[in-house]
Amino acid sequence: MPHDISLIATIAAAFGLALILGLVATQMRMPPLVGYLLAGVMIGPATPGFVGDIGLASQLAEIGIMLLMFGVGLNFSFEDLMNVRHVAIPGAVVKIAIATASGMFIAMFWGWQPGGALVFGLCLSVASTVVLMRAMEARGLLDTVNGHIAVGWVVVEDLIMVLVLVPAFASLFAVADGTSVAVGSADGVWEKIGITLAKVATFIVLMLVVGKRVFPRLLWWVARSGSRELFTLCVVATAIGVAFGAAALFDVSFALGAFFAGMMMRESEFSRRAADESLPLRDAFAVLFFVSVGMLFDPAVVWHDPMKLLAVVAIIMMINPVVATALILFYRYPLNTAFTVGASLAQIGEFSFILAALGVAVGLMPKEGQSLILAGALISIAANSALFAVIKPLLKWVRARSDLARRLEQRVDPLAQLPMSVEQTLLTGQAVLVGYGRAGRRIGEGLRANKIHFVVAEQNREIVEALRKEGIPAVSGDASEPEVLIQAHIARAAMLVISPEDTLNIRKMVEIARTLNPSIAVVLRAQNEEEAEFLRAENLGVVFLSEHELARNMVSHVVSRFRG
Repeated sequence: MPHDISLIATIAAAFGLALILGLVATQMRMPPLVGYLLAGVMIGPATPGFVGDIGLASQLAEIGIMLLMFGVGLNFSFEDLMNVRHVAIPGAVVKIAIATASGMFIAMFWGWQPGGALVFGLCLSVASTVVLMRAMEARGLLDTVNGHIAVGWVVVEDLIMVLVLVPAFASLFAVADGTSVAVGSADGVWEKIGITLAKVATFIVLMLVVGKRVFPRLLWWVARSGSRELFTLCVVATAIGVAFGAAALFDVSFALGAFFAGMMMRESEFSRRAADESLPLRDAFAVLFFVSVGMLFDPAVVWHDPMKLLAVVAIIMMINPVVATALILFYRYPLNTAFTVGASLAQIGEFSFILAALGVAVGLMPKEGQSLILAGALISIAANSALFAVIKPLLKWVRARSDLARRLEQRVDPLAQLPMSVEQTLLTGQAVLVGYGRAGRRIGEGLRANKIHFVVAEQNREIVEALRKEGIPAVSGDASEPEVLIQAHIARAAMLVISPEDTLNIRKMVEIARTLNPSIAVVLRAQNEEEAEFLRAENLGVVFLSEHELARNMVSHVVSRFRG
């Protein structure tokens, strides 16, 4: 044809091969993204046959990251991030430090210079937000406490990488003559760091103050037009526009910019619709992200440097999850949370690719390092689903054979028991409220306004601590475990109100409650119509859908039952 069609050819080859290999992967009981990665390898420059345009594929992948992170923001509010800050912030810092030190050690053992070893170590320390979100969404964990901790953790890692990528390596190192590297002045470095911090802070403040008010109103205004295509266009334009503006004006990554845009739009009553409308486009471009990663992979590294690759994979898939698991246990979360968060962080992705490319460009890290990082990313991403699959059998095996594991779950936890100071009059005829997220908090406020006593059962320890400071009885733990409901005095309660962020264990909660208190009334929250129909068919209780008026309707029902 007379005109250039490299974009169309790359997209056609990427989608076609991704579909075929994705189907093959699912038939082999592997996640389809393994097929997407292999599709990228097949159309990459390292393999014979058709070679796609890597530059175009990378830009298309960036759009996929923007849309995916925008969807993450729609399901993860700033408040959610603050609720897990006590574990996410120190956890991310410690994990990055240990993984970076491990990577530096083996790189210097190979004879690399300290600067290149530092870049290499940092590349192995930060997990892929895209991969983590895909894994969480696929397993219905995104809106759980485990999901909040994992997402909060990786968001903190992204923030740290923003501060490392832009000021440190752009200022400390500059290519002098194409081969040598000169170290910048200390004054220039600190000036650059200060400017970057100011830009990031300005962006965050702007989004929290202005964006939180503007974006929900914009979505409402467009929704009033009644046009579905304009609504979808508004969602996509906001995600990509804010992401580009954040990168161009504030030196914030595309992913982080889109993430904050989604968090601000979450305040709109149309946030769920926005997430649904952007889902097909988000999935399509996410495929291109994984294909673009595969295109950068040189299979020769597998047989040229197998021992080096083994060391890289060990850091990514052993040191990183072990450190994360240990830190989660240190903060007194259960083994299930520790293993889930550890598995979700046992991979590397987009920030590692950016940092590796920058390290090679300025002459700090050899090209070999970039190939090892890409190979480690490919292997860890492909194996990530397998790690999630072994969590349940591993938990069962560890609990059966390890005294330490049983002691960790049975250790005295002050948040797992109600304080002795709670008046017994508040623990008879009360409502037991399971889950204190956005809907749960509104229900609690309604109950307090009507002077109805209640006890909260919540997995998030920070929320439990905050409730106790307010004088609200609360216990930490999974309400699908009998001891948690026993601590909430379910045997003497008048009503069980279940409003968790996930609804996977509702049946078990209700069975435990009715075993301990056969006459208890039950009010449930469902995520969608299908789930509501299932809960009603099972006769588990009065069901309310998670729409805008959910909390008010549930409160009205609960109050009428108490006063009736």
